Amino acid sequence: MRGSLWLTVFLACLVAVAVPAAAIAQSMDLAPAGARVGIAQPMNGATVSSPVTVVMTTVYIQVKPAGEVVSGTGHHHLVIDDVPPAAGDVVTNDATHLHFGKGQKEATLDLAPGIHTITAQFADGLHRSYGPQLAHTIVIRVR
Repeated sequence: MRGSLWLTVFLACLVAVAVPAAAIAQSMDLAPAGARVGIAQPMNGATVSSPVTVVMTTVYIQVKPAGEVVSGTGHHHLVIDDVPPAAGDVVTNDATHLHFGKGQKEATLDLAPGIHTITAQFADGLHRSYGPQLAHTIVIRVR
């Protein structure tokens, strides 16, 4: 009896570890074929003044507020002067990783003069990055 109790506990632990891993893997399968994310404004290579208006776009995937993982949907993040997260990683919430979990498609950024990279990174309802498949990076100069 004691051996079967330990086996039950062991199996329960395996399931507890395997389920989140499966959920992350499932999330990455939810992006439709051909889906893309872009930045319509400003254009790559543009010279702009601060504040900078950034307009984010999607093709073949719908913008939906964060909170629920729904196939074929997600929401925008902007990564400013930093490396975008890998597929499956949760997008950090800090000064260089901006979240638009209400489904926003436009943002106004106060950027210091100089060269900046801006990456539009799409993520699922739990902020897990779709990775490079649904990311688009531009470089701008702020005067």
